[in-house]
Amino acid sequence: MSAPFLIFGATGGVGSALASKLNAKGLPLVLTGRDEEALSNSADQLGARHLAGDVTLEDDLTRIVEQATTDDGLAGLAFCVGSIDLKPLRRITAEDLLVAFQLNAVAAALAIQKAAPALKKAKGSVVLFSTIAVEQGFTNHAIVSAAKGAVEGLGRALAADLAPDIRVNIVAPSLMDTQLAASITQSEAMAQGIAKLHPIPRLGEAEDAAALAAFLLTDESPWITGQVMRVDGGRSHLRTKG
Repeated sequence: MSAPFLIFGATGGVGSALASKLNAKGLPLVLTGRDEEALSNSADQLGARHLAGDVTLEDDLTRIVEQATTDDGLAGLAFCVGSIDLKPLRRITAEDLLVAFQLNAVAAALAIQKAAPALKKAKGSVVLFSTIAVEQGFTNHAIVSAAKGAVEGLGRALAADLAPDIRVNIVAPSLMDTQLAASITQSEAMAQGIAKLHPIPRLGEAEDAAALAAFLLTDESPWITGQVMRVDGGRSHLRTKG
């Protein structure tokens, strides 16, 4: 069996879209997430293996990586896990920050740590996910920007630590119309208002971020590492009005 691609958060919008894109290339997959039923259904549709678990539990991470690894190692790891907790500074608690940091940054670091020997064996690659809010600075985004800023720093540091055997890159989308962002996009007026802030005036779709992640994970991008790449309809760098 050739080395598989391990996708954390495989039942989420981006994770499931990424799994479909890699499957279409005929690549072996191991899907993981917390929802056993949803995970099993997705895996059955793609002919993939699946391993349920919670990324915030180190024992689960160890088990998942060990069981996902084949004799050829791991060809890639995508950490498609995240949270969007929006609050003004006056309402933020230490617990809010710690929970977000644990889920987004600590779990990612430990997953890569445990997978590194297998990734090195297969000369594999890693993709993490951030947000353009790290670079832009949006109101009420202190929790998610702090947590995802840590992810960007982590990704760059690990790209240096793990070179030349393992590539590490970060995908930073703008707001996407996924379940994770449902609390924002469920208001049609708000969704349309945010869409119009983009030079390409729509919200992102899971496939937008998944397409870049698939490119970065595979051998189509053999000389790209340590990069934060934005999928944002131009929002982070362009102004078409004013």
